[in-house]
This record gives sequence, structure tokens and C-alpha cells, in this order.
Amino acid sequence: MRFAIGDTDFLLDGEPHRILSGAIHYFRVHPDLWADRIRKAKLMGLNTIETYVAWNAHAPSPASFSLEDGLDLGRFLDLVAAEGMHAIVRPGPYICAEWTNGGLPYWLFADGTVGVRRDEPGFLAAVQGYLEHLAPVLVPRQIDQGGPIVLVQVENEYGAYGSDPVYLQKLEAMHRAIGLTVPFTSVDQPMGTMLEDGSLPSLHKTGSFGSRSTSRLARLREAQPTGPLMCSEFWDGWFDSWGEHHHTTSAADSASDLDDLLAAGGSVNIYMFHGGTNFGFTNGANDKGVYRPIATSYDYDAPLDEAGRPTAKFHAFRAVIERYAPVPPLPASMEPGGSGRLGVGAVGAVGSVGVGLEARVDPATDVAVRLDRVASLRSLLPALTEWSTHDAPPTFDALGAASGFVLYRTEVDLPNGGVLTVGEEVRDRAIVTADGVVVGVLEREHHDRAIALPPVVGTLELLVEDQGRVDYGPRIGEPKGLIGGVAIGGVPVARWSASPLELDPIAPGALAVLDALEPSTGEALGGPVFAAGSFDLAVADDRYLSLDGFRKGVAWVNGFCLGRYWSRGPQTTLAIPGPVLRAGRNELVVFELHAAASRTACLLLEPALGHTEA
Repeated sequence: MRFAIGDTDFLLDGEPHRILSGAIHYFRVHPDLWADRIRKAKLMGLNTIETYVAWNAHAPSPASFSLEDGLDLGRFLDLVAAEGMHAIVRPGPYICAEWTNGGLPYWLFADGTVGVRRDEPGFLAAVQGYLEHLAPVLVPRQIDQGGPIVLVQVENEYGAYGSDPVYLQKLEAMHRAIGLTVPFTSVDQPMGTMLEDGSLPSLHKTGSFGSRSTSRLARLREAQPTGPLMCSEFWDGWFDSWGEHHHTTSAADSASDLDDLLAAGGSVNIYMFHGGTNFGFTNGANDKGVYRPIATSYDYDAPLDEAGRPTAKFHAFRAVIERYAPVPPLPASMEPGGSGRLGVGAVGAVGSVGVGLEARVDPATDVAVRLDRVASLRSLLPALTEWSTHDAPPTFDALGAASGFVLYRTEVDLPNGGVLTVGEEVRDRAIVTADGVVVGVLEREHHDRAIALPPVVGTLELLVEDQGRVDYGPRIGEPKGLIGGVAIGGVPVARWSASPLELDPIAPGALAVLDALEPSTGEALGGPVFAAGSFDLAVADDRYLSLDGFRKGVAWVNGFCLGRYWSRGPQTTLAIPGPVLRAGRNELVVFELHAAASRTACLLLEPALGHTEA
């Protein structure tokens, strides 16, 4: 088959074709659930699945590139093809996506010499290597080679960042050089000169917007007089940041804007169809004068919620789409009030197994989990750390730490106390401890750089958390840690030991220590502390972890890192994908940074994503 861009339409084997796409990020969804999410997109009436490619997830170090398990992009695309759907792939190299560092590997900028999103030899050489790793996955899965891929996007909203046609030309040439032959696109907001600045005549321009479809398409047509109109990011919701409200948008209003878009003859990619979760330490952040880390949930108020269940938007959008294209019949489980579950086999194609209710019964109650095995962070450090010595506090990047936590330690002689200052900035949050007693916290959000120390003759520690690398704007690629050094009383502290904490995945040795502990009594927990508990399930099904009474930290189920929790909200539960759980005995581990009023966690049947503006 052939896919092309005509004067007025996309052309599939020479015939006009409308793209009805939905975004699913494979890296935000457990791989055992990919087939389910893709099939539900088809049931809403979509014919295409779009995904970014997260370079930093695939390449945690310069010498490694993974395409396995949850990063098996080829398998994801094969599941799309098995449903008879097309695919749009957006490899970036920059993706934004509210994903840490906008998808760019931290190690790319570790020595401070490589450019960010520009025509710079070091950056382009690394991108070339990245694309060569992707070539065996993408090239044979193009539509003209029997695969599902019909479009590939070059860069991502570049017009909001810069205006460098030479950079874009080199990127485009590199994509072609690996064997990609399908049409290439760009995307920008139809505002100002972004559409012109972020594209080339050889890239088909598409828009990103979530309202005022008619006027946005008019601006897109002004920038591109011929070719099909397409909104390749139709924002149907929004992401959440810690400390803010849970964002929702009106299903009726979004459906009306979608109707306007389709009535004008446009093609669409719904962003997001299913948002998923920022598992582990993968969330990004924004910094427009105030640093704002993004929450663990990426529910996005999408047509499928975080657990893959249809929302009001699913049904509202489906009703709009069926005015313009045929839609498959909807099984009873997907009707309003249904369970939202499908029987999806390993192949994942409609008709291969059949679509219907899964052969399982929901547990009727929530499950309480007593965290009765407790160990301080200090006691687990031998299993979590590999110390190195330095004349000044090294960055996370210099230590080879992409994310998570680094513990900095030094010996001090302060019989009268003193004032500790960080030279430039704390990135992003530091718990300061003197001889094992917590002194206070330095917060990047609050622009904290100084803290008073009590009298201490002994060990001073700063446990620094990377709360998410900035994913948008000029601060992409910045290092993490104690930037600018540390001084006490104006005198630089020049003797440091430092170590990342091995938390994602959590070190097996730490799990073994926790498993061997005897149960203890009591309720309150004083952090930094690890607490573990066991629980039994009759059925492994999607659950939501509630840590009511806990303040801030990280949680794991059966060794799988669910991500960060924080009492400031908005979300008060963490999603646990059903495939992570098992019938029978399961293990929960929590790393509480501060304190908890209770040692009891709860596995709920429903999520709690927080208050909304309304």
C-alpha cells in the first residue's frame, strides 16, 4: 500500500483518506495492556494510533539501547497492525510529552559541550546513533513495506523553541537516510509565527490545539495553502502538577470542537486517547520562573482513564466520529455503566479471540495492607549505595544518575552551628540531616538556598531528590543536584562522599533485608524510612494504592516502581496495573521521606485524582 499527501487530502492507494488517530504512549502503559488499549481506540472509531518515542527510556546510558519488555516498540506497532489500524510515530528526538527532560537523555549534556535542539555536531551525532537504533524497528513497519506506519513527525513543536531551518533540514535528512520513506510532518501551535518557524516546505505542517478548531484550522491553512488539514495534537484534557488541582475539561465542549474539526474536513490525532502513568521517576517538570514537577498520574482526563476504562469523553467522541466514518459495534462491557473490560488475547486482533467480558470476577472490597516491617534509610544504605569521594558536590549527571535520589555526606565541626548555603540552586529538593536528625528541607519551588544548622560535630547529609527534569523551554538539559557547591558560614565545604540510591529498580539486597525483618508494632513512621508489608489477592486486577497519612515518597508493588506520592496532591492514589499484581501473596514497599501517621496502606477499587477547579 502507498500513503501520500495530496492537494486536499491524505491519499491511501490514491484514494482520499481521513486520519482518525488517538495517542497512546507505549512507555506509559504496561505492555500486557497494550492490546486492550489499542482495541478500545478502534471501538471508539479511530483508525490510527500515534505514539512518541522516548529516547531516554530506551537509552539510559550512552552504551545501551533497549527494545525489550515495556520498550518493545516493534511489538506495540505490530499490535496496532493486528487491529487493522495505522500508526503515526514521533521519534523527536525531543518529544516534550511532560516526560523527564522532554525525552532527551541526561547523559547527552553531562559535559556541557553538546547543544540542545540545534545544529551542533555533538547533538546531531547522538541523534544519528539514536535513529540508527530505531531503523530496524521503524523501516520495515512502514505502510509501503506492509506495516502500519503512515506518517513520521520530525522534531516537536520546534516553533515554540527556535527557528533554525538548517537544523530541521539536517534532522529531516537523517530520518530519510535510515530508510524512512513515508511522508514527514511537523507540529506547532497556530499562533504567531510558530507554524512557519517550526517547519520546512518539505514537512507537512499540522497544528496542536484543543479549542476554537475553525479559527485554528484557518491559521493552519494560511501557513500551508494546500494539502490536508490536520490537528495532530487535539488536546482533550491536560496534565496535572503536584500542588495544583486535577485538570478536567467538558466532554460536551471537547466533542463540539472535534465536530467542528471534522466538519471542516480535517484529520485528527486525539491527545490523549489514553494517558497512562508516569511510573518510576519518569515525570517531567516545567519551570517558567517557578519550578513545577508533574504528577505521577497522566490520566489527562482522556477518553480512556488511567486504568483503561471508557469515560464520558469516549462516548461523546464516538458519537461525533460516527457522523463522519463507520464505527464498530460496541460490546456491552463498553457501554455507559459497563465494566470497560475486554477479552483481549495475546494476538490482540478483533476476531482472533473475540470481544466480550473477561472471564473473571471483580473483588468486592478494598484491601488493607499493614506495613509491619520497617527499616531506616540509614540501615539500608549498604544495599542501596556505592560511594565515591569528591572535592565538591557532584551533579547527578556526573554520577551517572538519570533521576531519583543522591545522598551527599560530609563531616563537619560546628560546635556553634552555622548557616549552610547552596551556591546557585537546589535541583530539586534536599532533606538536610545533622548526625541523623532532620534539620529541614530546601525546596527549589521556593527558591530555597540557605538553612540554619544546629551545633553538630559529626556527619552532615543532604538527601537530594530529582523531582523531574524540565521538559519544555530553555531549561531542558540542565544538570541536577546541588548546583554551585555548598558553603557553611561562607566557607566552601570541600570534602564529600556521594552516592545515588538504587531505587528504580530497587536494589534486590534492600528487598532481601526488608523481607527478612521481623514484624513490628506501632503506627507512626519517622523518615526517611522504608516500610514493607504483604497482602493476598484472590484475583490480580487493577488497583489504586492509597497512602492516607503518609507525606511524600515512592512506592513499589512486587518490585515494580509505581512512582512518587505526595500528600499535597492533587492525586491521592497511585495506579497499580493488574499485570503487576498476582493471585496469592504480593509485596508492598514504601519509602517515606518524612513521617507517616499510620502504617496501613489500602488497595482501592477506584482512583482518587483530586479536586478540580469546578
